[in-house]
Amino acid sequence: MSCFDYPVDSQTILLKKRALRKELLQKEGLVDKKIAILSGSTVGQIRPVLELFLLHHGIRPTFWEGGYHLYYEDIVFGNEELKAFAPDLIYIHTSNRNLENRPSVYDSDEAAAAKLSAECARWQGLWDAALANFHCPVVQNNFELPTLRVMGNADAVMAQGQVRFVNELNRTAADYAAAHTGFYVQDINWLASVHGLDQWCDESSWCLYKYALNPELIPELCANLANIIKSVFGRNKKALALDCDNTLWGGVIGDDGVQGIHLGLEDAGGMAYSAFQSYLKEVAGLGVLLNICSKNEEHIAREGFNRAESVLKNEDFIAFMANWNPKSQNLQAMAQQLNIGLTDIVFVDDNPAEREQVRAALHGMPVPELTGPEVYARALDRSGYFEVTTFSKDDRGRNQMYKENVQRAAAQQQFADYSDYLRSLEMTAQITPFAPEFLARTTQLINKTNQFNLTTRRYTEDEVRACMEDENCVTLCGRLQDKFGDNGLVSVIIGRKIGDALEVELWIMSCRVFKRDLELAMFDALAAAAAKLGCSRITGSWLRTAKNALVRDFYPSLGFEVTQDGENERYFALNIEQLPEEKNKVIAVQPNQ
Repeated sequence: MSCFDYPVDSQTILLKKRALRKELLQKEGLVDKKIAILSGSTVGQIRPVLELFLLHHGIRPTFWEGGYHLYYEDIVFGNEELKAFAPDLIYIHTSNRNLENRPSVYDSDEAAAAKLSAECARWQGLWDAALANFHCPVVQNNFELPTLRVMGNADAVMAQGQVRFVNELNRTAADYAAAHTGFYVQDINWLASVHGLDQWCDESSWCLYKYALNPELIPELCANLANIIKSVFGRNKKALALDCDNTLWGGVIGDDGVQGIHLGLEDAGGMAYSAFQSYLKEVAGLGVLLNICSKNEEHIAREGFNRAESVLKNEDFIAFMANWNPKSQNLQAMAQQLNIGLTDIVFVDDNPAEREQVRAALHGMPVPELTGPEVYARALDRSGYFEVTTFSKDDRGRNQMYKENVQRAAAQQQFADYSDYLRSLEMTAQITPFAPEFLARTTQLINKTNQFNLTTRRYTEDEVRACMEDENCVTLCGRLQDKFGDNGLVSVIIGRKIGDALEVELWIMSCRVFKRDLELAMFDALAAAAAKLGCSRITGSWLRTAKNALVRDFYPSLGFEVTQDGENERYFALNIEQLPEEKNKVIAVQPNQ
């Protein structure tokens, strides 16, 4: 278990920063990102600790730090160094210490309301400037509650109260984040409440060093912040692999029988397990895939989910692997069935021996440490595996989409000829230029897709919008439906006209639709768009990452010639004037409206 996993080992992290950094820099597949830190207090230990957590998540950061308490000036009035740095993300480290226009008990209700309005406007002006001037994601802390209440409990009620003032400002930040894509709130108000306000706000550290929080809690702050950043850059986990006995219910169903396991509110021993199942049901609603990995007879394990008291039912699971094989073997098969990476699956098991076997056999797979069932949900929740920064209609429907994939796989077994199978799916596609209503989903797909991703370029929503508005850009997004259901928006292409060639900057496709010929339909649309733009050639590249070996030979499969060949970079070109008939034969592409 890593010191970066929940519960975070703050002491080890603070004492061994250099050694940990050296070790983490050896990881393969690190993604480089430029992160600017602007602050209203001291951040000396925050940058190196944040770096460790980001490296742990596969992100290698380069930092730019603003001057002490110059966050407002650097953003609103401009800073040439910051502009030249061109950050991929800005983090604004603020706290209660940075609030101005505070109300006083000497103020009338009207004067207190005016101060609140002025303070809200000041922060909104900062956020507007950050998004407008830098066109990148912005993360800012909200504000912890004050440690003193002059008015006692009325401080949370009356217009002059500091508690009410902070609560209103935090509500303003939340409303702004909900209305502005690319702006994210780090909820240090929640962090401070979890750790205790008196512990969080260490007065000695503020007076001596101008640290707005207890330095011993910096790893906790950075762990939480890194969860947001890795989510923004598409590094979230995708699935859970869950044990059954003593994990989803109490007892061993094979020995105790279905009625002997502990579940439900009437059973004191089962309440914690039912609460954990309820938490998992909510997590599934985010689009996280639930799966079973249990040493059991499958028909016996399934009976547990038929109990009336079971919150989770058999239909809530995608892959159901209950047998006597080593769990690491089942997890490999599960990853293959779901068509996702092993490191995208979180393995949850009460048995420490099973956890250790999986950690040893499947290096890099997240395996949270579990103690009693009453804290199973907390162990998952605090680990931040599924941190939400965007939440779309497609996210809500992801479980259903994967269930439909299982149906497709079963249908494939009935056909000896793969083309006949594809035709049997009765597929239809909509391939259109980017549209404003799909801007958030398009950006999300770009930043989370790793396998079918030829260049692994990442774009902010503003950059995607700029491509939409550039007359020299070709933008295409593809949706795919078949007789089993709607796969949603699953493929994106961005190409840019340079001379007589259309250079493909980005081509991605969700793993859910691999090998269904949507890539051929997308290519036909790309070739037509390039010709319409007056291009005679299409050029593209493959840049190696830890996860995209799948598409190393993708361009040659379409007829492209290799113009430059290397181990980590390959470049291709195709003369579109000599293209034969369309490559797609099995998908009915609906005409643009």
